[in-house]
Amino acid sequence: MAIRDMLLPEFDQEMASTRKLLERVPERIPDYQPHQKSMSLGRLAGHVAELPGWAKETMTKEVLELDPATYKPFEPKTRQELLESFDKNVRAGRTAIEAATDEQLAVIWTLRSKAGQTIPSMPRSIVIRSVVMNHLIHHRAQLGVYLRLNEIEIPGMYGPSADEMKSWQAKSA
Repeated sequence: MAIRDMLLPEFDQEMASTRKLLERVPERIPDYQPHQKSMSLGRLAGHVAELPGWAKETMTKEVLELDPATYKPFEPKTRQELLESFDKNVRAGRTAIEAATDEQLAVIWTLRSKAGQTIPSMPRSIVIRSVVMNHLIHHRAQLGVYLRLNEIEIPGMYGPSADEMKSWQAKSA
C-alpha cells in the first residue's frame, strides 16, 4: 500500500472533524484570549484554517524558511472567510498528498527560521503526519477550549461531545 493511501483517510477524517469545530467559531469575540500568552481566538482559528495547506508546502518545497518580520498570519474577519480559507487549504493539501509518491514522501523536508536555525527536518511523510495533522489536532483542541470557555457547544470529534450527550440524554428521558 502506498504511503499516501495510509495518510489520506486520516487526513479526510481530521479535516471533516476540524470543519465541524470551525463552523462554531463566533465572529463576535475574535480578540478573546484565555490567557495573556495565548493566541486570540481569531488568530488561533486562522492558524487551524491554514494548517491543511502546509501539506502542499511540504510537497512542493524541500526547505521552508520562515521570516517573522514578513510573515503575516491569517486572521479571518468572518466565519465565511475562515471556512472558505480552510476548504481551499484542505483541497490543496489533499491534492498534494494524493499526488505524492512514496519516493517523494521519503524526501527530507526542513523548516528553518530566517536566522538559519533548523526547526524540524524530517521525511515529508512524517511532516504531513506531525506538522500538518497532529499540529492541527493540537490547535483544534485549544480552539475547543476557547469555545467551551465562551459557552459555545462543541461538536464531537471521535464520538459525541458532552454537548451532544446532553441532547441524547434529554431524548431518552
